[in-house]
Amino acid sequence: MTIYFYGADDVPYGCFSNFSAHGFDLDGLWWPTSEHYFQAQKFAGTRHADAVRRAPDPLRAAELGRDRKRPLRRDWDRVKDDVMRRAVLAKFQAHADIRAILLDTGDEAIVEDTGTDHYWGRGRTGTGKNMLGRILMRTRTHLR
Repeated sequence: MTIYFYGADDVPYGCFSNFSAHGFDLDGLWWPTSEHYFQAQKFAGTRHADAVRRAPDPLRAAELGRDRKRPLRRDWDRVKDDVMRRAVLAKFQAHADIRAILLDTGDEAIVEDTGTDHYWGRGRTGTGKNMLGRILMRTRTHLR
């Protein structure tokens, strides 16, 4: 059975969302959500990164991270998957309750059920890369 998730408030799999309120320490700083971390890394080493980290909620962090008036790091396309892997692993290592939910999925496929994102989710046609789902499954294997 494939496990689909999207909204951070969905029970029980909303914790798989990057918007879920499960903060963690990484790179010597506190990150309120994995969305904050991911978006901030687009500007690593600049004042923009700290502005994203301090955003009041993950939606605002995403808006700041997608603002093309801010200088996107040149290697972003090459490093973005690794950035997401680090964020997801740190989040699930920091919270035993959501780690248990992830591990309880067994060997089931995990899919981000969004019709608007063909890279991180399944996309409109259902044939997207589902990179967030893949990273969650890889994290599950690592945590075992």
